[in-house]
Amino acid sequence: MALSVEEREEFLAEPHIGALSVVERPDRAPLTIPIWYQYTPGGELWIRTPPGSRKARAIAAAGRFSLMVQRTEPTVRYVSVEGPVLRTGPDSHELAWEMAARYLPPDKVAGFVEYERSQIGEHVALYLRPERWLSADLGPG
Repeated sequence: MALSVEEREEFLAEPHIGALSVVERPDRAPLTIPIWYQYTPGGELWIRTPPGSRKARAIAAAGRFSLMVQRTEPTVRYVSVEGPVLRTGPDSHELAWEMAARYLPPDKVAGFVEYERSQIGEHVALYLRPERWLSADLGPG
């Protein structure tokens, strides 16, 4: 059964690992990779990535991407969104901290943010406006 607008937005706002897909080349299937993301119901979805990464280059060329999140318990439920990239902005310590705190225990956030800064390097933030949605809950209501 399809989810209501409120249900799908609330589900997407939960800290699931997303599967990002973007067309990279016309002769290949879309590049699909796991990624952390942030979303507030009714707002934009955003991700962070190094500016020269394969996904960043593909998103810049395509101008859009899709993201799918799912769970398997207590029921199989998924939400998929697709839309245009509204803007690419500079990353910051605050954005890095917000994203890490969404996915990691509080005592691991500082170490991860420092590791990311010192070992992975610069990131950018990419902001997507959800334009098309697919959603379902395949379990009993």
